Amino acid sequence: MAEVDEVIRARLTTDVPLVREVAQYIISAGGKRLRPALLLLVSGALGSSHPHRHTLAAVVEFIHTATLLHDDVVDESTLRRGRATANQVFGNAASVLVGDFLYSRAFQMMVDVDNMRVMQVLSDATNVIAEGEVLQLMNMHDASISEDDYLRVIRSKTAKLFEASARLAPILAGADPAIEQACATYGQALGTAFQVIDDVLDYEGDAQELGKNLGDDLREGKVTLPIICALRAASDAQRQLIREAIEHGQLEHLPAIQSIIVSTGALEAARQAAQAEARRALEAAKSLPANEHQSALLQLAAALLERRS
Repeated sequence: MAEVDEVIRARLTTDVPLVREVAQYIISAGGKRLRPALLLLVSGALGSSHPHRHTLAAVVEFIHTATLLHDDVVDESTLRRGRATANQVFGNAASVLVGDFLYSRAFQMMVDVDNMRVMQVLSDATNVIAEGEVLQLMNMHDASISEDDYLRVIRSKTAKLFEASARLAPILAGADPAIEQACATYGQALGTAFQVIDDVLDYEGDAQELGKNLGDDLREGKVTLPIICALRAASDAQRQLIREAIEHGQLEHLPAIQSIIVSTGALEAARQAAQAEARRALEAAKSLPANEHQSALLQLAAALLERRS
């Protein structure tokens, strides 16, 4: 990961000071770096030390960072990773344009790798992520969204880059198609579980630990799995309160809605859905050679369910 950070620093070079400043601001904020770590862990599990693995790990982090810059503008977010979002500090225009810079820099780096399968996986993933963003935008303030609709969005918007990160390692290693598919399945399931837990924490987490404002999903009119599960089990009056909050982006009833989500068992139901995805990831990882890296992949899937930030 230290080598990945070196690649990131080297490839953020630009003669445009504002681009450098905004990009450094968001990347230096840290974050979990799960996607690049996933690529490196799968490479290790497959016994691969391909020289391009650090470059591609940086590529997936650049793509992820670009989506964060754009997301925060679309969602009008003010806090990420415990500090003001880039759009709060530099403005919406700079955030969008620097996000575009990071996307284009990522594609320059893909070309350097000179592997058409790598290009296909990452270009397809980037396109699916964009579709997921638009789907989510279309679903905003719509309290009738189903669990299938929700899963389609998060598998596009979040899980697709996890899937691509895990798939790139076997491609570089020249692994057989069955292993490549097992890695992709692991990544998709892990990414899905990660997002479900993220959505749970928006209603039961601690703002200081999360580094973002609680209730942001409600304010944005975003229907996530805890809300979907609560609507199934709530009384008519409770459902009406939740629907009105979603449709109008109202935060004044957040404590009451949190109470409904807890009392209806919605948080537990959402966590069980995340557990099912984590189990799917664990099964997929068992197809990989047994070594310390595969063990780390198994631990990662299990630890995800204990996530609190």
